Amino acid sequence: MILELFFRMMNFILGIIDNLGYTGIFIGMTIESSFVPFPSEAILIPAGALVAQGKMSFLLVFLAGILGSLAGALINYFLAFYLGREILFNLVDKYGKFIFLNKIKVQQSDRYFEKYGGITTFIGRLIPVVRQLISLPAGFSKMNFSRFCIFTSLGAGLWALILIFVGYFFGSEVSAEIKLTITAITLMLSIIVLLFYIIKKKRCR
Repeated sequence: MILELFFRMMNFILGIIDNLGYTGIFIGMTIESSFVPFPSEAILIPAGALVAQGKMSFLLVFLAGILGSLAGALINYFLAFYLGREILFNLVDKYGKFIFLNKIKVQQSDRYFEKYGGITTFIGRLIPVVRQLISLPAGFSKMNFSRFCIFTSLGAGLWALILIFVGYFFGSEVSAEIKLTITAITLMLSIIVLLFYIIKKKRCR
């Protein structure tokens, strides 16, 4: 029942995105970057294919992707900032099942943030599952707002570029193997950035 409703919601959202163009991309990425586990691949890869066909502007698709991601991240950030861990965890316990979210996932992202600090708002944008939730611990810890926006935009921008280029070069119907390769490459990139950050931080001490 819940799964059926979820797919209906996804199809409804995709229909809105298709009809609204750049505004639809912004709305879709806002949803993807907040609590709802909506795949960004379903938004930006087809958009990249349309860029290749000359039907959409690369710059506008890219900007809509970044701004949408930032808007969704800010929703999570301010919810966590003002509600705090206890209230938000209770809400996730009660209603998270409707959007395939549970307290364990939120706690994992929280520990990830506590271990590595603010840089995770950049790296987390490249990691599946973490991508939607990393803004919550940033809000819990009341991370500097400007720093949060910059790191989030950089991470979201890099992820948007990857997906747009995939759609541009491979079309909207991307195979599972290509998607798996994209995920593996972005994870490796995240690990490299994280290691560089840790090493640099230790040298500064």
